[in-house]
Amino acid sequence: MSPSAAAFVEGLRRQPVPVIAAPLFIISNPQLVIEQCKAGVIGAMPALNARPASQLDDWLAEITEALAEHNARHPQQTAAPFAINQIVHKSNDRLEHDMALCVKYRVPVIITSLGARPEINEAAHSYGGVVLHDVINNAFAHKAIDKGADGLIAVAVGAGGHAGLKSPFALIQEIREWFDGPVALSGAMATGGAVLAAQAMGADAAYIGSAFIATDEAHASAAYKQMVVDSCSDDIVYSNLFTGVHGNYLKGSIRNAGLDPDALPEGDLKTMNFGGDAPKAWRDIWGSGQGIGAIRQVLPARELIARWVAEYAQARARLSLG
Repeated sequence: MSPSAAAFVEGLRRQPVPVIAAPLFIISNPQLVIEQCKAGVIGAMPALNARPASQLDDWLAEITEALAEHNARHPQQTAAPFAINQIVHKSNDRLEHDMALCVKYRVPVIITSLGARPEINEAAHSYGGVVLHDVINNAFAHKAIDKGADGLIAVAVGAGGHAGLKSPFALIQEIREWFDGPVALSGAMATGGAVLAAQAMGADAAYIGSAFIATDEAHASAAYKQMVVDSCSDDIVYSNLFTGVHGNYLKGSIRNAGLDPDALPEGDLKTMNFGGDAPKAWRDIWGSGQGIGAIRQVLPARELIARWVAEYAQARARLSLG
């Protein structure tokens, strides 16, 4: 493990609860990231959420300045670092521009998705940044580390958005057979107890996204937030219809788009006859993971995280007593 990766893991252990907030397409924004970090968990957002591309410069300045000000005022309780998600697939024509800004602002953590690119890892390493790559199986995990990533995000069954089908027990077990670096576990977690369970399996942190949809700071419609509050795991469907890649979505949003979530065809949504524009993933068809049954109200992000801190402590106490 590199010194920067080791320092990253040690930082996770010092957090009040070892959580990395998953970057949510469209939904994550500087306000949410800042509140996540100030509350003691790693906040994250996709670079592509900044539109136009020039807005990313402003957003990174806003985040770094806000966290520096917080740390100056609270030297005994400094904020957690923040992360930027980069889609490294060749279709992302902004990648070079966005990564240059990450280097400019020395973004502490880079999360890469949809491919592993050595040059992105090298750019982050040039200033001491840490790169985490999300994977859905052990084969992809090997490829990511071979290409220079520092750590892994194991995306197990039940995660929101583009999720895998592996049990978290199997996925973490296989990765830990050969890799001792940073690992975060993603998939159906929304309580402090679940965070402790992720650690018990061998992860260094829980990677949680869907729970943050129902927060005051999230850039999601009121209807989307309320649907998360009102739904549970039974209200999630796994389909490749909307993007060509299998992912988890809220059944209610699929019904609202005029489709039957229990009888979705395989294939491409664009080929279906809607008599107009087809509904779009993320905008009309809302992503969500299976863990949302624990989300029962829309809260400020800091209050949600405070609940996890309390639940995490309670879970640890139960184990120590048992």
